[in-house]
Amino acid sequence: MSAAIPPGRSAAATRWRIGWPRRVFSQVLLMQLAIATGVTVLATGLFLAPLSDHLDDQAMRRALAIAQTTAAEPRLAEALQHTRPAPGGPVQIEAERIRRATGAEYVVIMDRHGVRWSHTSPGEIGKHVSTDPTDAIQGREVMEIDEGTLGRSARGKVPLRAGDGRIVGAVSVGISYESVRARLVASVPEMLAYAGGALAVGALAAYVVARRLQRRTHDLAFSDISALLAEREAMLHGIREGVVALDAHGRIRLVNDEAQRLLELRPEGTGQPLEAVLPPGRTTDVLSGRATGADLLTVSGGRVLVANRMPTDDGGAVVTLRDRTELERLGRELDGTRGLIDALRAQDHEHANRMHTLLGLLELELHDEAMEFITETIGVHRATAEQVTERVHDPLLASLLVGKATVATERGVALYVAEDSLLPNRLVDPPGLVTIVGNLIDNALDAAVGSRESRVEVTLCADDRTVLLRVSDTGPGIPADRRDVVFTEGWSTKEPPAHGKRGIGLALVRRLAERQGGSVRVSDREGGGAEFTVVLPEALAEQPAGAPLTATGEPR
Repeated sequence: MSAAIPPGRSAAATRWRIGWPRRVFSQVLLMQLAIATGVTVLATGLFLAPLSDHLDDQAMRRALAIAQTTAAEPRLAEALQHTRPAPGGPVQIEAERIRRATGAEYVVIMDRHGVRWSHTSPGEIGKHVSTDPTDAIQGREVMEIDEGTLGRSARGKVPLRAGDGRIVGAVSVGISYESVRARLVASVPEMLAYAGGALAVGALAAYVVARRLQRRTHDLAFSDISALLAEREAMLHGIREGVVALDAHGRIRLVNDEAQRLLELRPEGTGQPLEAVLPPGRTTDVLSGRATGADLLTVSGGRVLVANRMPTDDGGAVVTLRDRTELERLGRELDGTRGLIDALRAQDHEHANRMHTLLGLLELELHDEAMEFITETIGVHRATAEQVTERVHDPLLASLLVGKATVATERGVALYVAEDSLLPNRLVDPPGLVTIVGNLIDNALDAAVGSRESRVEVTLCADDRTVLLRVSDTGPGIPADRRDVVFTEGWSTKEPPAHGKRGIGLALVRRLAERQGGSVRVSDREGGGAEFTVVLPEALAEQPAGAPLTATGEPR
């Protein structure tokens, strides 16, 4: 009865597939084991190759040393001159004694004609040696590996001299080559044991490294890692949120396209410390982690950003940035719309009261008083609009001031444009100045509401290309120790609105002013209250040369 195959799996899928593993852990382990094994085998072979030559050299030197010691025995030279070669002769007896004492294979003593006077086999005594003795008889010492009557051996040959220095023969000593080979073979197991130990240590180290790599890569395959990297690149450069990754030392590790746009960074900033590519301020504090919290607000380059910082396991962090400039603008427009609705509601009541008053005057047939009442009511609004347009010639900014004057009136605050104000229609960045003026007036109105003789005064003056703006109010003023704090993102004394957070307006004013090379400061107003002063050196465009001027000094 055959085994059942689980549903959804084919018979081919159940077979073991032998091949290159997919996991990083397995691949790295196999590669490291292969490298360790190859290095061990190579090192062992490189050691054994010269070992054979070294053992041969040792054997030849040992044979030469025995031969030299034997030749230094004066009795041998004396016996060689006064006796005959015989198996029981004094030369044979002394040579055999030396052979047994040194462990040599043979000790052969020969005369000047190459005739043996000693030999391991007595039958060879009196016969001519099997190898050429010329070098030794001529006074030269010889070391060699050669074949003889006793087989292959390591040999040493030296001349044998008489007491007066004459060469009377030679001494040849042989070390069995089988003993040399036996030493080489005997050293192989020890060498392999060392090699095996080294291989075991290498294998253990490879396993430890592979396991660490497995944990760091979450046991993924190389193809999975490659796919994840490709997906990460596509995701980071495709999302509409800025992403900045930092390492444990505060250096920028990664920054996507949106973060480059929001923070005005360049691609070459990657790898540099955060403080080297961003100016000091709240944005740098938020990204570096010195300012903590969730959904932190910051202003960078005129943009309102929401930042969230998430630490990583290696001590670094990933910061996400969302552009809330439009949302903040819409929120402020919503606040303005709500204020305008409240003002219109109040105006509706006021208009109804005026209509009732006018109806009563007409019913009482007080026509002159009715005409005077209408003229006075219309004149107030017309005077305000004319006052603004006479002194502020930029239509966008003039419209803002007229609208703010209406809102101020309904809130019980008098908004005035100073008599010495004069701003030509040559603004380089009208929306930027509108943002600055609007934020300052909103804060001034909030401060002046409820104060005695509630009043807000706006001064706009031009000097060549420089614009000087002053906004003063009759509110409680700002203490001297808080005049720098009021320009910090997120700092506010008011309750946050329904649509978001406060503490952005004045920070945005300062950032926009500094962006144009200007400055903003706050001081005490004469008579009580606060006065904000903004200086914008390059706010006006240059006047074209030779252009005809209007009565206000502007080019036609």
